[in-house]
Amino acid sequence: MREHYTLRISGAAVLLAFSSLTCLGQAAPPNQNGYGGPAREETSRKADKTPSKPAPVRDLNGTWRGPEEALLSNRIPAMTPAGQARLRQNIPDPFSATSNDPWKTCDPLGMPRAANNQIGIVGFAQMPGRIILLEGFRMWREIWMDGRELPKNVGHEGGFSTTYFGYSKGHWEDNTLVIDTVGMDDSTWVDRRGYPHTVDAHVIERYTRTDYDHLQFTETIEDPAYYTEPFLLAKGTMTWIRNQENPSVAAIPFAEEHLCIPSQAIEYMKLLALPVDEDAVTGNTPKPDKK
Repeated sequence: MREHYTLRISGAAVLLAFSSLTCLGQAAPPNQNGYGGPAREETSRKADKTPSKPAPVRDLNGTWRGPEEALLSNRIPAMTPAGQARLRQNIPDPFSATSNDPWKTCDPLGMPRAANNQIGIVGFAQMPGRIILLEGFRMWREIWMDGRELPKNVGHEGGFSTTYFGYSKGHWEDNTLVIDTVGMDDSTWVDRRGYPHTVDAHVIERYTRTDYDHLQFTETIEDPAYYTEPFLLAKGTMTWIRNQENPSVAAIPFAEEHLCIPSQAIEYMKLLALPVDEDAVTGNTPKPDKK
């Protein structure tokens, strides 16, 4: 079964909104079978009462079930005036006709949002000198583990160009994988709430395998131009998919497609968001800042 960015038309706008909500992934409830996996995998997981074994040393290889969306920090970060001004430009509701959420137009979520949004299935592929990190929307990131330094002055004259997912390197601290990322394009958002970042932002992810079946992670951003102190973005727990090497028992990792398709996103706006005119009803139509 493919689970594209699909519209399900019903007789009521409310049902339309909820069905579209699932496809967009915006605060949608987790699929009871685990990111669309077949029911047999969930049944197998529940039936397996074997206690978790100790965590292997520095080994995250394989596929993990994530929380769909990490537990975002509910603390309002202390922002600079420049950060507050940029935040006011972001309208995070993708069901709003005036929203500029990148999700609305199927633009890449980029970093740091990719690490806290659409993480129902996460895969780690460890190889000499690097780790490939697989996340939602069939997106992959390259984490260099060979001791290289991150590029300097990214996004400024004489430096590399920014990229949606930035430049990442990793290292181990005991049994915790620490990933440092810089050089992220400032058109991307910190998370679905619309918090911004500059091209000079530095994101730190920490993945700790506490036992064989559980992986704790946190994500923090340092961006002095917008935030007066480091800001904990999100935290969460991932669960090892047991028996994943046996396709007759477990869901084959990444056997399904979860994609954001621009043409269907445009059709959604035409059929629902624009006719409903949520902004006018709620009075949330943004007003331009006065200079």
